[in-house]
Amino acid sequence: MTTPSTGLEIRLASRPEGWPTQDNFDLVQAEVPTPGEGELLVRNKVMSVDPYMRGRMNDTQSYIPPFELGKTLQGGAVGEVVTSNDPGFAVGDLVLHMGGWREYAKVAAKQVVKVDANLAPAGAFLGVLGMPGLTAYAGLLAAAQFREGDVVFVSGAAGAVGSLVGQIAKLKGASRVIGSAGSAEKVEYLVKELGFDAAFNYKDGPVAELLAEAAPEGIDVYFDNVGGEHLEAAIYSAKQGARFALCGAISQYNETGETVGPRNMIQVLAKGLNVRGFIVSEYQPMQEQFFAEVGTWLAEGKLTYRETVVDGLTNAPQAFLDLLKGANTGKMLVTV
Repeated sequence: MTTPSTGLEIRLASRPEGWPTQDNFDLVQAEVPTPGEGELLVRNKVMSVDPYMRGRMNDTQSYIPPFELGKTLQGGAVGEVVTSNDPGFAVGDLVLHMGGWREYAKVAAKQVVKVDANLAPAGAFLGVLGMPGLTAYAGLLAAAQFREGDVVFVSGAAGAVGSLVGQIAKLKGASRVIGSAGSAEKVEYLVKELGFDAAFNYKDGPVAELLAEAAPEGIDVYFDNVGGEHLEAAIYSAKQGARFALCGAISQYNETGETVGPRNMIQVLAKGLNVRGFIVSEYQPMQEQFFAEVGTWLAEGKLTYRETVVDGLTNAPQAFLDLLKGANTGKMLVTV
């Protein structure tokens, strides 16, 4: 198959103020790049949209550089090698890389990982066996220092990370796992399909009251994907010495005014809470352990996952906007 001279790319047209809109994105036909020595040209098949990308749309200093105005966005993708200038890769290999948001990506061979389509579908390497999976695994076991018998609360529990956190906690011997989600359908999914002991729709009332009802004896671990009111509620319900892993704060990503934060931080002191913010990259040394254990659970049917798949690169901006509003169950993917 002949590689075309141009391919579709999606670029950052402007920086959003508050909630992003379609106007913040440009769809451009760009020249397909020519790989140099040690580089690959990859035809993307599936790409990821993730909540952390919202922060990169702002021109602010963080743990990862912001997206550049007028430049193609970046994100996880799996694609097929169509040109290889590296002996370690052959045409036809499937690789995982960070050159998403485009049809054709030129990537350094040392920055990609070869994936086995016989082990799992391509999208799984962007979800359950990818960054969200490692985030859930390392965040629970290392950042939150999970212990057998813990009562675990997970916010945003129907998303790519949260849905795995709850299942891993159950597999590791949690005495009770509680999740929050944004619809009755997602609550049913958590309890009936994923095996959570309890779940609630955070839109049904004050989160502190809903959590206290679901965990009357308190929680030992909180895995935070939401921040704001959820974090405040978890502090109220925390047992003495409870451990918090702060992974995300999606409730605040698009706020332009004063954000809602915990008003009960004094309880962090009084209860001796261990509150740990983390970035998944610091747990890369756990990758091999993660693949071995989660891969085994998948093969044995002990762990399940869902994907929300949007067809077509032109629909990637809307998929991202929908993700920020909680329209997905499990991992949000875009086929290219």
